[in-house]
Amino acid sequence: MAYDPAGLHPLSYANGFTLWHYRSADRTEAVDGDGYFDPAAPLLRVGDFVFLNLGIPHEPKHVLRVVTVNDGTRVGVRAPDEFGHP
Repeated sequence: MAYDPAGLHPLSYANGFTLWHYRSADRTEAVDGDGYFDPAAPLLRVGDFVFLNLGIPHEPKHVLRVVTVNDGTRVGVRAPDEFGHP
């Protein structure tokens, strides 16, 4: 499947940071990495957190991702433990 803008909603925002929620029937493998959230490039900023409710309703999985890339057209998300300083 593909990104559905109706599934993305801001939960909270302050100081240039937004906490998002995204719900989709897509699986985690489809959402992870670069490209899936490209249509949301105008909304998502590097450092934003996204709570994901994926695989709904048949194989639900609930994960947290951080926006690590956004050059204005390409958006990438990663699990919080996959980047940063030790």
